[in-house]
Amino acid sequence: MAYQYLLIERRGAVQIITIHRPEALNALNGELLSELDAAFTEAACEAETRAIVLTGEGKSFVAGADIAEMAGMDAAAGKAFGEMGSEVFRRIELLNKPVIAAVNGFALGGGCELAMACDIRIASSKAKFGQPEVGLGITPGFSGTQRLSRLVGLGKAKEMIFTGDPVTAADALACGLVNAVCEPEALLETAVAMAEKIAAKAPVAVRYAKEALQKGYDVDMDSGIALEANLFGLCFATEDQKEGMRAFLDKRTATFNGR
Repeated sequence: MAYQYLLIERRGAVQIITIHRPEALNALNGELLSELDAAFTEAACEAETRAIVLTGEGKSFVAGADIAEMAGMDAAAGKAFGEMGSEVFRRIELLNKPVIAAVNGFALGGGCELAMACDIRIASSKAKFGQPEVGLGITPGFSGTQRLSRLVGLGKAKEMIFTGDPVTAADALACGLVNAVCEPEALLETAVAMAEKIAAKAPVAVRYAKEALQKGYDVDMDSGIALEANLFGLCFATEDQKEGMRAFLDKRTATFNGR
C-alpha cells in the first residue's frame, strides 16, 4: 500500500515505520491515523515481520493531534475523533508483534499517547514528553489519562496532565515513562538493535508473552496466572519449542520458523 504520511523500511525481520508529516511536526490528523491503522494491520499479517520500530521524521516524533483539524469540532465530532485515535492506538498496543517507539523529539499530546501504546520506548536525549491538552481547553483524548497513570503512577500522571508541563527524556526515564535514553545519532540503531534481538527469538513465544503481559495486567492475579498457564501450554504445540529446546541441549543457536 502507498502512504502519504508514512515511510516503510525493512531490515530483515524488522520493519521501520517513520511518520512523515514534517510540515506539521508529524501532527496526527484523521488521514494519518487511518494510515497508521492500515500500516500496523498490514504488518500484523506479514510473517516476515517479527518486530516493528516506530519513529518520526525530523525534530518531532509526533507533536500532538492536529489542532487545526480539531479547532472547529463540536462535542460529537470531538468524541468521534478521540474514539478513532484510541481505537488505532489500542490495536497497536494489542498487535501480535512487539512495537518499539524510537522517540526522536517532541512527543506531546497524541504523540505521547502514541508512544505509550507501544511496548517499549527508547528516547533521544533531546526528546520531550507531555500531555499539554488542558492548555487548549481539552483533556487527553487518545487514552492518555489511562496509560500514563499505569506507566508512571497516578500522582505523577495527575501532575503532568493538570499542569500540562513537559518532561525531559531524563525525567521520563526516571519516572518509568521510557525504557532507555541515548544520544540522537544512536537512537534509530539502538531501537533497531533491540528489535533485531527480539526478532531472533521464537515469534510465537514472543506473541504469547506479549498477550500474557498485556491482558494479564488488566485482570486480577489469579486470572492472569490462568492466562499465562494456558499460553505456556500452547507453546508446547509449536515447532519453535521443539527447536529451541533441542538447540539448547545441543549447545547451538536455535533457528525459529514461527510455527
